[in-house]
Amino acid sequence: MSEIILHLSSGHGPEECRWVVGQLAHIFAKEAAKAGVRCEPMEPASGNPASLMLRVSGEGADRFAGEREGTVLWVGASPFRPHHRRRNWFVGVTRVPPIEAIGELREEDVVYQAMRASGPGGQHVNKTDSAVRATHIPTGLVTVVQDQRSQHANRKLACIKLAMMLIERREENMRGARKDGWDRNQQLERGSPVRAYVGPDYRLR
Repeated sequence: MSEIILHLSSGHGPEECRWVVGQLAHIFAKEAAKAGVRCEPMEPASGNPASLMLRVSGEGADRFAGEREGTVLWVGASPFRPHHRRRNWFVGVTRVPPIEAIGELREEDVVYQAMRASGPGGQHVNKTDSAVRATHIPTGLVTVVQDQRSQHANRKLACIKLAMMLIERREENMRGARKDGWDRNQQLERGSPVRAYVGPDYRLR
């Protein structure tokens, strides 16, 4: 059974785009069920996350993911600023490459530290040292993951998140950090959406 990790990102968009990230996690899960595959968030989809990892699995995972890679558009009134004129909100969806394909991420360069999970996301594991802090020594990048049910799963997700951080860092170095934030938003907004949803019920257009 194939498994694909999708990364949903609001780029440097406003709170509305972050809200769409969380909503798409639920919409994709419903669409996956109808398509006979499974799509589940690897971290909490609540709280308007700027980015989110989704695990897609099943025989049709590759096709399902492929149909959603790119820019996704939601058309609707802002749930936070009702009188705001803007109605188009964009989210980027990318496929996470295999860890071994990311040259900057070598196992010997990552230090993992077990720690006690805490907070709403870790309620089911907060009595054990299952949370993981992963540090990439060459760059100093750090991520903490506690939402999976085991230390092994948290370690795997931490490694994936480090990989995405390294990819983003590489892109920033290539374009220039200051210019990159503007570029990334423009790429999301100007790119032709691969999917577009309309209204509070996220009707596929």
